[in-house]
Amino acid sequence: MRKEEKSGQIFDLTILRRIYGFLTPYRGRFWMLVFLIMMMALVVPLNPLLIRHTIDTYIFAGDYNGLSVMLLIMIGVLLVQGFLQFITAYMAGWLGQTVIRDIRVQLYEKILMLRLKFFDDTPIGRLVTRTVSDIETLNDVFSEGLASIAGDILQLTLIIGVMFYTDWRLSLISLSTIPFMLVSTYIFKEYIKKSFTEVRMAVANLNSFVQEHITGMNIVQIFNAEKLEYEKFVKINKEHRGANIRSIWAYSVYYPVADVISAAGTGLIVWYGSREILHETLTLGTLTAFIMFINLFFRPIRMLADRFNTLQMGIVSTERILKLLDSEEYVANNGHFEADNLQGNVRFENVWFAYNEEEYVLKDISFEVKQGETIALVGATGAGKSSTINLLSRFYEINKGKIFIDNVDLQDYELKSLRSKIGVVLQDVFLFSDTIENNITLGDKTITREKIIEAAKLVGAHEFIDRLPEGYDYNVMERGASLSVGQRQLISFVRALVHDPKIIVLDEATSSVDTETEEMIQNAIAKLMKGRTAIVIAHRLSTIQNAHKILVLDKGEIKESGTHETLLERNGWYAQLHKMQYKEFAS
Repeated sequence: MRKEEKSGQIFDLTILRRIYGFLTPYRGRFWMLVFLIMMMALVVPLNPLLIRHTIDTYIFAGDYNGLSVMLLIMIGVLLVQGFLQFITAYMAGWLGQTVIRDIRVQLYEKILMLRLKFFDDTPIGRLVTRTVSDIETLNDVFSEGLASIAGDILQLTLIIGVMFYTDWRLSLISLSTIPFMLVSTYIFKEYIKKSFTEVRMAVANLNSFVQEHITGMNIVQIFNAEKLEYEKFVKINKEHRGANIRSIWAYSVYYPVADVISAAGTGLIVWYGSREILHETLTLGTLTAFIMFINLFFRPIRMLADRFNTLQMGIVSTERILKLLDSEEYVANNGHFEADNLQGNVRFENVWFAYNEEEYVLKDISFEVKQGETIALVGATGAGKSSTINLLSRFYEINKGKIFIDNVDLQDYELKSLRSKIGVVLQDVFLFSDTIENNITLGDKTITREKIIEAAKLVGAHEFIDRLPEGYDYNVMERGASLSVGQRQLISFVRALVHDPKIIVLDEATSSVDTETEEMIQNAIAKLMKGRTAIVIAHRLSTIQNAHKILVLDKGEIKESGTHETLLERNGWYAQLHKMQYKEFAS
């Protein structure tokens, strides 16, 4: 069992304090809810006492006037009790939904700030479980947990006190079945705690599997793996079903057992009370009241077991949520330099970087590119090209060395300001299920439609966008599924350009488009790079022949650097890559 899936302790004061901390903006409503629950606990024992008084004082005496008055009083008490039940249920539900809304927003804000390495190591489905299912479980803590448990305990205490005050002998007989109820409740609580933990694990695994395989459905179908993946899903779904059935089985056993024990207590009261009535040492009103008391007494006990399990699962979910909220896996944003006047001079000095400790993918990388220049990174897959540009936007932190922009250490820049000046176009273009305009602006209201159209015309995207049914308001569907690869690539260019970056990063930006589209993009790039620093990664060496400098990377090291002509003359690494690619195109 994963460490994060283990059950927490119900009375973990640290976790309970953190849970209460979520209630800080709504403390007034929370304590009002507690007060109303306490009031309801005080009202509940009144009904048996009123019925006892009515039977013994008015019914046997034939006092219809008194009986009518008592009936009105009992109706009033029932109305008050009903109102209190309504208002407490509504307030508990409102409080729970409001708090989890706040927590979900806080959690999603945290996720947005996490560094990419965190997402490399964490299944997305598990994050979905934290953001949706675990927070819903926490809702039960506020709506059915803390305050309700306090109300149930108070109600039990009051009922026991009233019972002993009314008749201590009947009270002892009534409570004689309590040990059996407590034992069965404890066994149920322990079993259901284990089964609930299994359910949470099964839900997380199911979410992870479904999210991952729906996202990669094209790979599944390309390799005819539908049957294999179906069998995996059936197995995971079977585990989910089994975990839920085990919890259902526990409830199916516990509640009938609890009802039998409650009925046994009632039977003992009726047997003993009837005998005492025959001996005229007990009144019928008192016996009737005790029958009602025993039902009122056992109901909170049954509910307490469920509420404690709810609280326990809430503690487990809270631990997971807090682990994510407290995660230090984020890029420290301690810089104070604003990038408003960024020129675009980039310098790497002896940079070492590893995704995993000591497994360096970049080794002692040093280079410089001045404002307005274009530098190209080439090399085989895994050479470290993409890692180099990921460091520039601080998606990952370097292990050793320094990176400077305009002679300012990269870490001294305010992160949002820095990234606003770096435009990135990736090989694998991601588009959200939204309009083309929103995919370009990403919600930036300062970018006008006119600016979008201007940038689209420059890269040659305006013509195809204008032909779409709703133009720039056309919904591209999830991941841009309704567009071709080339169209998605062109939109990503527009997205990068409308933000007016000082540094442009192109990661295999033209590798997924046809020759005609590539030529159009290259012409647009030539115009747009003027005055901007460009870092280009490309397999097609023909697209970077005009770069001011080309770096040849292999296994994280710079093997060669120079212009296209210079590197060809050296007849080294670059020349070999050029010859190999020339043969590929010639064949």
